[in-house]
Amino acid sequence: MRSKLCILGIIGFMVTCLCSGAFAQDADSSLSEVRNPSLHGIVTETREEAKPLLENLGLELSADLNISNIYMWRGIMLDGDPVMQPGFYLATHSYPWGKLKAGVWMSHDMSNRDALKSSETDYILDYTYTYKDVGISLGHIYYDFPDALPADGAAKGWSREVYTGISFPKLFLSPSVYYYYDYGKKEDGGGEGSYTMLSVSRSIALDMIKKVACSLDLSGHIGLNNKQYYRGKGGDAAFGIGVTLPLTKNVSMKPNINYSIPWGNISDKGNGNQKARFYSGVYLSCAF
Repeated sequence: MRSKLCILGIIGFMVTCLCSGAFAQDADSSLSEVRNPSLHGIVTETREEAKPLLENLGLELSADLNISNIYMWRGIMLDGDPVMQPGFYLATHSYPWGKLKAGVWMSHDMSNRDALKSSETDYILDYTYTYKDVGISLGHIYYDFPDALPADGAAKGWSREVYTGISFPKLFLSPSVYYYYDYGKKEDGGGEGSYTMLSVSRSIALDMIKKVACSLDLSGHIGLNNKQYYRGKGGDAAFGIGVTLPLTKNVSMKPNINYSIPWGNISDKGNGNQKARFYSGVYLSCAF
């Protein structure tokens, strides 16, 4: 039943994108990179901006969908089964005072071959102020874990996280630094610790086919974990490569492959017990 629902969700997403006004590739239009750093830099920066349906109201509505063979997050494999991860985002236009964005991001496993259950719904609120070529962001994420069994005996797990970041999209490799602090209690399913991430990315236009805006997208990040979900300190590094392939005027597909390397508290056998591994997926995005 769950597999059928996942397939129906994918079809529904594709139909919605095909019926929307146009496809957008502006990396600033989506909050998915905040939740999933493996997608950082996979969004191409050279596409035409879309004209959203809510333009007259000063709003932009967008959506994306990530399908991956496993669920990796900050060096941790949260699910060894294939997952479907849709997201929906509403944002204001960029004004002199900044830009507000709100989003809902979800993850659902498409099979149950292992004991890990990773169903999740995140509610994201972000404010970004851009001064010249520098972006400064503040945000909050509420995590809902319906499959978790918290130590306090609650029916489900949950957590809360605040973050701040600075980005330099015009510099070489478009570097950004984000600091996340999870203030949810561990007995409720929270992380109760911090995570700092340095990310870089580079998109290279591919002129193999005239009038088709394909690109080779390279990305990477280094993250430092300070007692978040695990005792002590550690971190992870990840490297990714993807290729942007326009499917229609409204839909573009980015197959990608990534490699994650954990260390310290994340990889220690008596703690996180994670290991280095490859993972791959397909990412789609559209704006209405």
